[in-house]
Order: sequence, then C-alpha cells, then structure tokens
Amino acid sequence: MTHRDAGPWYFGWNIVAAATVMTLLTVGMRLGIGPLFLPIAQDLGFSRSLLSGIVAAGMLCYGLAMPLAGYLVARKGTRFVLLTGVVLVAVATGWSVTTRSPLGFLASFGVLMSVGLAFTSPVALTPVISRWFNRRRGMALFFLSTGSMAGIAVMTPALGLALQWASWQNTLIGFAVVYTVLTVPIALYIMRDQAPADGDLPVPSAAATATPAPPAPKPLGMAQAMRTGTFIKITLGLFACGFSMNLLGTHGMPMLMDHCFSATTSSLGIGLIGLVAIPSTLVLGRLADRVPRRKLLATIYLVRGLGFFALLSVQAPWELYAAAAIGGVVWAGSIALSSANLADVYGVRLVGVLYGWAYLGHQAGATLSSWLGGWGFEQFGTHWVAFGASGLLLLLAAGVSLRLPDRR
Repeated sequence: MTHRDAGPWYFGWNIVAAATVMTLLTVGMRLGIGPLFLPIAQDLGFSRSLLSGIVAAGMLCYGLAMPLAGYLVARKGTRFVLLTGVVLVAVATGWSVTTRSPLGFLASFGVLMSVGLAFTSPVALTPVISRWFNRRRGMALFFLSTGSMAGIAVMTPALGLALQWASWQNTLIGFAVVYTVLTVPIALYIMRDQAPADGDLPVPSAAATATPAPPAPKPLGMAQAMRTGTFIKITLGLFACGFSMNLLGTHGMPMLMDHCFSATTSSLGIGLIGLVAIPSTLVLGRLADRVPRRKLLATIYLVRGLGFFALLSVQAPWELYAAAAIGGVVWAGSIALSSANLADVYGVRLVGVLYGWAYLGHQAGATLSSWLGGWGFEQFGTHWVAFGASGLLLLLAAGVSLRLPDRR
C-alpha cells in the first residue's frame, strides 16, 4: 500500500506544509534582516559599507553552500542535511552575539550562519517535494515559495517589533530558539525521502499498465545539463531574482526611511509585499500547472521590475502601500517556477544539485545588491543606482524567460 492508497489525504502535503514553515524562517532571516541592519551597525560601530560587505559575503556563502546542500541531500538524505543546518545556525548565533570585531562578525553571521541556513533552504527541500509530486509539482513548489513570502511578511515586522523591546542580540537568539524548536521535529518526524514511484500521479488502471510505456530518453549528466541553454537562462533569471529580493530585504527599509518614511511605515510597506504574495501563490500555483510556465515566469519578472521603479517614486504612505500590494501579487513564484522547470526538463534525479548551482546565481545577484545598495548610496547619495539596476535586470529576465521551453 502506498501513501496514495492510505486515504483521501496525500502525505506529500504534510511535507509541503512543514517545508513551507522552515522556508519562512530560513528565507525570512536571510532576506528580512532590514530591521537588524541599522541596530547592528550602530551598536558595533560599523559603517553601512562595511556591514553591507559582510551581508554580501554572507549571501555569497549562502549561495556557495547550495550545491553542497543539494549534493548531501542526494548522498545522505534530507533529514541529515536539515539537522546539520540546525547545529550550524545554533553555533553561529552564539558566536554572532558575542563578537565585536568585523572579522568575527563576518565569520559567524556572514559565513557560518549562511551555510547553516543554506542547509535548511528551499534547495534542500525541493528534491523531496519533487519526488512526492509530479502532476501537481508546480502547485507544491509554489507553496514552498509561500514560505519565502511569509518570511518577508512575518519576519520583517516581527524583527522590527522585537527590536523595540530587546537588543539585536536577544532578538537573534530568540530567532535561533524558534528555528531549532520547529526544525528538529520536522526533520525527525515529517521529512521522508521515500515517495511513491510516480509521486501524486493517479494509480494506473489495469488497461493502462498493459500498454508498454515508450522508452525514456537517455538522461543528461550534470555537466551536460549545466551547459544547456535552458539551465543558463534559468540561472540568469534567478540572478535578477536574487538581486532584487535581497536588495529589498536588506536596503528596503533604509531606502524608505531615507525617503522620510517612518520605521513603522517602512516595515509595514515591505511586509505587505510578502503578505499579499501569500494568497497570490494559491492562484499562481494553480496556473503553474495549467499555462506555459515560461509566460507566467516572464510576467512575474516584468511586473516586479516595474514595481521597483514605483517604490523609488512613492511619496505618501498610501502610495507605498499601493505599490507594495501590486508588487506582492507577483513577488512569489520565480523560484518555484524555475525549480519546476528544472525538474521538468532534467528530471528529479538531478534537480537537487542543478537547483543548487542555479541558486548560486541567485545568491551572486544577492551578493552584488547587498554591496551595491550601501556603496551606491554612500558614493552618490541616492538609491536609484541599486534599485534602478534591479528594475532593469528584472525586465531583462522577463525577456530571457520567454525563450524557455514549454513544459510538454
């Protein structure tokens, strides 16, 4: 008896729900650290450029650890990788709140915590979900993106609220405690790498099983797959995605506060993007399995790019909330669609490692935007350098995505 036969509820959705919660915490800490940025800089005496450089290095380490996470998932299993990530984050947190030097903070918060979070990131969770889902893979991976958006919607205001009552050190410790308490039971009791042979496809009838299936094409090796045009286009799109998402998460609040918005209004505006993205994923997830994914992905990048120019131009709180709400509709989905495309084209066998390498492009963009956001403002006194570049990159990604192959 398979999990599909056990009853009306498919166990794969338990894995999706647990993975969504983990993604909320992991992505929320990496992309929602805006409220922590200025308190850390002021307390440790770091300039914006110095702290931006540390955050940028952390984003790069986060990306470099992605292929390793995908490799270890294939070799050691999802549970091993998740528990290893928890240990690394706990050690990194204790080190981060006690060090006072730039080098110590770089090694702890920038490097070690980034590696730990990479081990519990969507890259480590996408392979197990791809195994459990075939027919509704797009929808399942969109729910994983919901966790990313919830991370921005929940973590940004939550961190901002916590900082009104506690130091940034205690806020970071509180995050590590919640992260550990939730992740350990999920890894031990919910994550299962063994899935039904055909995922969530209907159990075939006797007539269907009597008809021999056509021979499968010879699968590509990892090196061959990484040289194909499809992989390169997906990676380029993820570069623009990472550039934009991390720029907003790290420098969005400072940018809005420099434009005379209060800290509360700024955090609510950024949080609204993630909040609106949560229900929108329910619609986009259904569309992902029904319409050409390349067109949906191009639309997401296009509207998101225009949204960055809107954020630079808003002058009143209602304009900020309106731009955030519209942008939030398409804020989710680019990562889910990219990983679904990889699984469709290259198969479940390679999706973990390929997604890890493609996500390295995402983090390369995040690294560049972390540095450019601080350096551009200090050199030119404006946020148009970084945020304008983000808008242009997203428009370029929209054009590239239209040249991806269709799912079938």
